[in-house]
Amino acid sequence: MAYKSILTIITDAKSATSQVDAAVALARREDAHLDVLCIGVDQTQTGYYYAGATAILTQEAYNEAREEVARAEKEIRDRLDAEDIRWGVDTAVAQIGALGGPVALLARFSDLVVLQKPYGPAGNHAAEAILEAALFEGKAPVLVLPEGMSNVDFGTRIALAWNQSDEALTAMRAALPLLKAATAVDITIIDPPSHGPERSDPGGMLSQLLSRHGIHAEVSVLAKTLPKTSEVLARHVRDINADMVVMGAYGHSRFREAILGGTTRNMLEHAEVPVLMAH
Repeated sequence: MAYKSILTIITDAKSATSQVDAAVALARREDAHLDVLCIGVDQTQTGYYYAGATAILTQEAYNEAREEVARAEKEIRDRLDAEDIRWGVDTAVAQIGALGGPVALLARFSDLVVLQKPYGPAGNHAAEAILEAALFEGKAPVLVLPEGMSNVDFGTRIALAWNQSDEALTAMRAALPLLKAATAVDITIIDPPSHGPERSDPGGMLSQLLSRHGIHAEVSVLAKTLPKTSEVLARHVRDINADMVVMGAYGHSRFREAILGGTTRNMLEHAEVPVLMAH
């Protein structure tokens, strides 16, 4: 398995310069085809205006989004014309509540989606919606980059977060090309259950599976000594000098994660290294 079809999605070409640079570098490194989806986001929320105004405002917002995506497409095409990789550019216009359609259409047929993290100073609601659409509707693994990262000098030392969940297993399988290329893989287990199939050997079966792929992995079993699991994981990533994290995404419902927070959201909010996740 290898990443031969990579997708990145942007709403503003200027603010996504580092994201596109990283996607181009990754496509070159993997000898993959890069697709760029430029989306014009129509911010109109119908139902909030007086009778008769909705149609006018909707048309104006749509026209503005269409103009924005046309500018973004031109900038991206000009940017990629000078590159030596295989690439294509698609465009779409959608209201913020309907971004899932165009995102999922391409994400479903991509090996990997590359995005900037949707939280923090550079984040917005559209970026969050695009990330969730790629994960949930597109069923694609997503590589989330910290702000400003434009290179692909990562994946040498990988922390593989493991909690026996379906999401973690899916992420591990999606990350196999990167895990094979890494020089060190750390299976990170935080506060494992005392009752369960792996109680006597946490991470043992996963380590065996990886070894059969030629991946030598070490297992770190950590106590939850901080209030949040994400804090323990982030500290361990720094301790072992990992330059990438692989983890399952949204083990709880998205509603619960959005209201109460969760490991996925907290990890992405404070991510200092790229995070590959899958659901």
